Amino acid sequence: MTHPHLSVDPCHRSSIGPIDTPDRLLLGPGPSNAHPTVLQALARTPIGHLDPLYVELMGEVQELLRYAWQTDNRLTLPMSATGSSAMEATLANTVEPGDTVLVAVKGYFGNRLMDMAGRYRANVQVIEKPWGEAFTLDEIESGIKKYKPTILAMVHAETSTGICQPMEGVGDLCREHDCLLLLDTVTSLGGVPLYLDAWKVDLAYSCSQKGLSCPPGLGPFTMGSRAEAKLAARKDKVPNWYLDVSLLNQYWGSDRVYHHTAPVNMNFGMREALRLLAEEGLENAWARHRSNAEALWTGLESLGLELHVPEELRLPTLTTVRIPADVDGKAFSTYLLNTHGIEVGGGLGVLAGKIWRIGLMGYNSTPDNVDRLLNLFETELPRFRQNAAVAA
Repeated sequence: MTHPHLSVDPCHRSSIGPIDTPDRLLLGPGPSNAHPTVLQALARTPIGHLDPLYVELMGEVQELLRYAWQTDNRLTLPMSATGSSAMEATLANTVEPGDTVLVAVKGYFGNRLMDMAGRYRANVQVIEKPWGEAFTLDEIESGIKKYKPTILAMVHAETSTGICQPMEGVGDLCREHDCLLLLDTVTSLGGVPLYLDAWKVDLAYSCSQKGLSCPPGLGPFTMGSRAEAKLAARKDKVPNWYLDVSLLNQYWGSDRVYHHTAPVNMNFGMREALRLLAEEGLENAWARHRSNAEALWTGLESLGLELHVPEELRLPTLTTVRIPADVDGKAFSTYLLNTHGIEVGGGLGVLAGKIWRIGLMGYNSTPDNVDRLLNLFETELPRFRQNAAVAA
């Protein structure tokens, strides 16, 4: 039907060709390259989000997520949005106005937890470490005793620094002092040892695009029985309809009642990514990430480069390298991207301009990728030193 008094304005109509993106090797802080099998799954014909076959697939995704996290949590599901949605969901569902949330900040993403908790009107308290250090158990215990939080929120794998936070004993402290333990596993799921139930973690979240090697778009979320009880005891509704797990449970639980139109193809991809992880076996995947990371660390140090994190606290999935004082770090990473099609990340926050962040995650954690990157650091980096000729 046309409207006789109106005409179509063509000013925004563009004549463009089909999409054509370059092949990149993504060795930055995420995303990683998606596994070809995952990409094939994403390209399958969609089916309905209440189709019996899709409902069966939902259950498979949930069970495989439990395996990846080593948890029996009933409420384990992928949020239909990126990892930040799962991050927000952990807080939206459990924080009530006035609850004290203690955030253990040792990098950029601890600051994001603070921001999100404050938006749900929590009484946000903070303990801090320099960006490149981890908390000791005594420091965590002192913070819990001082602030008496309802929730302790912390990052397991801090993407901004390359720190892996030791978790032994933290969950026991939280149980002893009657607070929930909320853990960011964005850069550890699939690549770093994770034992949510053994560590007594009550809430956790992750993403699809790092250790799982699925494109960004889903946010794995899990909630244990203690967190479920906190949700059930709320005095008012969860202040975020889309992320309300009491509603999502009716879709992802046994009832399968419509909540939203799920991104079915993203869950096709997630299913395949998790299937591949289970096929490899967690122990093997963790060992592969560790072995390749150690080869990278040895190679970088043999080139005279300094790593930002002590070896015992380094993440196998994300390595932080200090940029030499006589090198323009941004110019070098831009050169790697434009000339060799390899992405290497820069620093965030207080580490901006001071470090490179190199990811070896999921499908990208291979000896070939380590060798390729080390070769480029050896042959190309000298050209970017200030006393060298200007790089072409």
